[in-house]
Amino acid sequence: MKKFKYICLGALFALGVSSCSDYLDINNNPDNPNNTVPSASLRLRAIQANFVDAYESSGTRGCWITGNIAKTSGTAYNDMIIKWRPAVNSCTWPYQSWFIYTASNIPDLLDKAESEEAWHYVGAAQLIHAWGFMTMLDVYGEMPYTEALTSNITPKYDDGKTIYEGCMAMLDKAIENFQKEQPTTAEAFADGDTWNGGDAKKWLKLAYGLKARWMLNTSKKADFDPQAVLEVLAKAADSNDDGTVMHYRNSNLDQESGIKALQFGNLTNTTSRITKWYLDLLTNTFADGSGVEDPRTDLLVPSGQFMNKNGQLEYRRTAGIDLYSNIRNAGGPVTFDVFSSDTQTAIKFLGGVKLDPVKDIWASGTTDEARKGDSIYVPIYSEHLSWITSSPGDPNDDRYIANRYNGKTERIISTGTFYTRADAPGHLLCYPEVCFMKAECYFRLGQKGQALQEYKKGIRAHMELMNIKLADYDQSVYGKQMIPTEKMDAFLSSEAVAQTEAELTMAKIMQQKFIACSYSIQNWNDMRRFNYGAGNIKDFGVVYVGFDRPNEFDAESGRRYTSDNPSDSRYWFRRFQQPSLESDYNINNLKESNKEALELTINSCPVWWDCASDEEYYSYIK
Repeated sequence: MKKFKYICLGALFALGVSSCSDYLDINNNPDNPNNTVPSASLRLRAIQANFVDAYESSGTRGCWITGNIAKTSGTAYNDMIIKWRPAVNSCTWPYQSWFIYTASNIPDLLDKAESEEAWHYVGAAQLIHAWGFMTMLDVYGEMPYTEALTSNITPKYDDGKTIYEGCMAMLDKAIENFQKEQPTTAEAFADGDTWNGGDAKKWLKLAYGLKARWMLNTSKKADFDPQAVLEVLAKAADSNDDGTVMHYRNSNLDQESGIKALQFGNLTNTTSRITKWYLDLLTNTFADGSGVEDPRTDLLVPSGQFMNKNGQLEYRRTAGIDLYSNIRNAGGPVTFDVFSSDTQTAIKFLGGVKLDPVKDIWASGTTDEARKGDSIYVPIYSEHLSWITSSPGDPNDDRYIANRYNGKTERIISTGTFYTRADAPGHLLCYPEVCFMKAECYFRLGQKGQALQEYKKGIRAHMELMNIKLADYDQSVYGKQMIPTEKMDAFLSSEAVAQTEAELTMAKIMQQKFIACSYSIQNWNDMRRFNYGAGNIKDFGVVYVGFDRPNEFDAESGRRYTSDNPSDSRYWFRRFQQPSLESDYNINNLKESNKEALELTINSCPVWWDCASDEEYYSYIK
């Protein structure tokens, strides 16, 4: 925001001196560009890339709240989120990515596109404008909106209702523009669109999918109408071909690699781990689970190469960190590298001597006996070629291999996961989510037959969507093989999946939606809508089985939550505090936006759409 404000000041200065320079009447120099030179296509590409950074880094923070990703023990800023005790510095990046690198460029794209009557570019700019501000509402609540992209360097804050309604109105404008024909004189939409290849029909389906998603977020409100959501969903994606995807490449070229490195940089490192709660969802080993393993399990969680008692390397699936245990308070799990600290073990291995068959584990690089077994918690790290400083390596092999280029390539740590590999697809809004939204709405309407059909469609669609990317990989590489149709069929007919209307529950629908949207911020939005593991929304029962505050929730964390009753909204994590960019440079407007804006309790203050009524919402902020 600070950088953005300097830009605004610069713009004001430029306005002040323009009359002095008009007489020069010099044409724009493409070798010395200003804000009027870049084409609509160049602008859109950059805006799309930076928006995805803001959006998916918000999803990363959501993962730490929803308990599917954890970290090794530590006190880093992002580590504090897992304790439900976020530090101000852990709240900055999504806000900065959106306001500074993305939103500040949208007005210029709109001006350029409107001047050329490039209506599809106009629609894309409007859709991203709406999507970005709605994401910031999801994460932070009140913020500058109506004055955010003006020359005002201390923009006023708007309340959540104003932002929500403004984003919906902007999305409707985008829908209008995607339905227009662009003149042939306008720049081709395909030249700038990195998501949908210039297909305006896919953008329309994306717009309707977003509209339905945001309508569904208001499900606590008395006037919520699931039938209205279904009517919108009828115009959204109706196959995997319609989904909006950000495609990445595993490359050592800066122009191809930077965004993926940034957005998942906090996940694709040696400190990130899968949780037991998430692994239990996939293996159906949660309380009263069927025990039938999901065929996506070894794709969505990492495995590492262990040496067995016969001295042979074999892949073993990670264990999940139990956030409801004392493991992190006890200093675990520790980070580790294969044989990096245990010299004697390394000598034995590299010399071809078998490891001790009793231990039969990786060396965890610690002298603490209680922590030596922590190597069962495999990192979700996946290597990115832009981070490799010597040989560029094989772009098709993005497993993390310790000391890859010193001749010891047998030292593999992790297969990574489907969504955290360098070339993993960014499933921004795709057909499986549409299916699960339909399933929820039909279920709410009591139309359980239709709900069951959409629920099963969503499960299969997600597996098939994963297969689209998995087909790019060498099918002999562990953790990258496509899911066979027969495994899909077997799982869909198993006890893990509801087979009848009587067996279908909201918990089953949302369990499968959670898996299909594993790294999406929408999982956090959904958890808030159903009050996490409280079980007090309508007659749905406990929707997120076994979910609660983490074990590390302590007296310091408790200062942020004003209730110890799970049925109370203020028991749960509801939003992040504003970053220091706002408290440092716009503090007066920040203070006026919410009576708890500068209090620790802001983390449990519901955002507008998460309240049953306007009265409830304004009672929190006024």
